[in-house]
Amino acid sequence: MAFCKLPTGVQDILPAECRILNAVKEKLSAAFEENGYEPVLSAAVDYYDTYAKTENALPEERMFKFTDGDGKILVLRPDATLSISRIAATKLGRERARLCYFVNKWDAQNAGGLKSREIIQAGVERLGESGALSDAQTIAFAVDCARRAGLKDPIAEIGHVGYLKGILEACGLSSEEAETVRAYIDAKDGLNAERLLSQAGAGRETLDAVLALPTLFGGTEVFDRAAALTQNKTALAAVAHLREVGRILTDMGYANNICFDLGTVKRLSYYSGVVFSGFVKELGVPVLSGGRYDTLADAFGKHIPAVGFAMGLKRVLVALERQGGLPAAPQTDVAVACERGAEREADAFRLQCVKEGKRTVFLASYGKEALQKEDACEKYFVTKEGVQKI
Repeated sequence: MAFCKLPTGVQDILPAECRILNAVKEKLSAAFEENGYEPVLSAAVDYYDTYAKTENALPEERMFKFTDGDGKILVLRPDATLSISRIAATKLGRERARLCYFVNKWDAQNAGGLKSREIIQAGVERLGESGALSDAQTIAFAVDCARRAGLKDPIAEIGHVGYLKGILEACGLSSEEAETVRAYIDAKDGLNAERLLSQAGAGRETLDAVLALPTLFGGTEVFDRAAALTQNKTALAAVAHLREVGRILTDMGYANNICFDLGTVKRLSYYSGVVFSGFVKELGVPVLSGGRYDTLADAFGKHIPAVGFAMGLKRVLVALERQGGLPAAPQTDVAVACERGAEREADAFRLQCVKEGKRTVFLASYGKEALQKEDACEKYFVTKEGVQKI
């Protein structure tokens, strides 16, 4: 009976978890509203070319594809930020905006464990902004949102793609080769990264800097170590930018919620500057991820510098559970049953209870017996003559 099962990598969300998920969404929605973010909702179905035929193309194998009636290839939204970049460039009609969203995105390759093919996200995009202050504010707000969702002691690990880009500049790598090196470094596979760079004729300084990347993790002390490894101007500018971001975040009171990791590098064509991921110690994968992507909107005809982040809400729920932060399911305050012919009176009593702020259930069975199995703080039986408390 395969039709009773779900495909690998997708899950149903049952009432208890759904209630908690909705509560987290409400908390984040309030945080977005309080901080001046406007809601936006991109289409769940888009053209394949939007995601596959640009400089920032997503891997084809990660997309769920199907065909429209006119033969065009469509996809389920594989990336929220790219779709919002399209909206910003083609429809928004202004240079600056702070947008927020709750969407699902789909990744055909994710399956098993904490990886899901259907990813429920909350996120923000700050469009038309650049500079260290914008980056620092975004990271600080990401920490605030993690706290608002109920997570304890979130940590943002911060890097900068410019450091690796600068180191690799002298190697003459193609964009595909540079991305392969990045993937090796991100997987902490220094052996293969060194092999590919050696084949490309990389010098000793480049090889030493690349092999040192996994060790460039910690506090502000990593900046001096990183700067000592290279003379490349792009890489040194990335270090200087991170110093300023760190200074601002420390001044804003986030010193205990940040660290720096130049060895965690994200897609070089997608990101253009600061990158960061949010962790809690109880979970071995990020609960949020973000960075600066100044060139994403270029593919849609408009240059809009931007920075933002997205939170994986299912991962937030797992982290809340492991931290012991899941709220108890609310109990029914009032259960109401009635005799046949007293439906109008019983429903009027239900409405009165609801107006008083009580969680009220009007049972669909007649008689006092219907109340016996109900778990409610108060139980009432309604007749034509009046209301009886049981």
